[in-house]
Amino acid sequence: VQLVESGGGLVQPGGSLRLSCTVSINMFSLEYMGWYRRTPGKSARELVASIFSGGQPNYADSVEGRFTISTDDSENTINLQMSNLKPGDTAGYYCDVRYRRTNYWGQGTQVTVSS
Repeated sequence: VQLVESGGGLVQPGGSLRLSCTVSINMFSLEYMGWYRRTPGKSARELVASIFSGGQPNYADSVEGRFTISTDDSENTINLQMSNLKPGDTAGYYCDVRYRRTNYWGQGTQVTVSS
C-alpha cells in the first residue's frame, strides 16, 4: 500500500488548507484511515482526525470544529479540510491507513501557519 500526501504549504493564521492523501488500493478494503501530525521539537506523532470503516469521524480536541476528515472513493483520497488555522497547527502532517491489520504511512506534507 502506498500513500502520497499533498496540499501542504504556508498559510496565514485564520486561513485554510486542504490536505489529500492518495491511496494506491481500493479504499473499500481499508479498515482505518487517519491523519496525524508531528510538531517541531516532538518525536511522537499525534492524532488529528481518524475514521474507522463504517464509523464516525474522531477528532483531537485541539482541532474539533476546525478540521474535517473525508474520503473520496472515486479519487481514492482521504482528505483533511483545515480551517481557521493557528500557528500551533504548524507541523508535518501524515496519512495513516490500516489494511489487513497492517498500518501504512505516507511521507508527510508540511503545513506552516505564520504571518
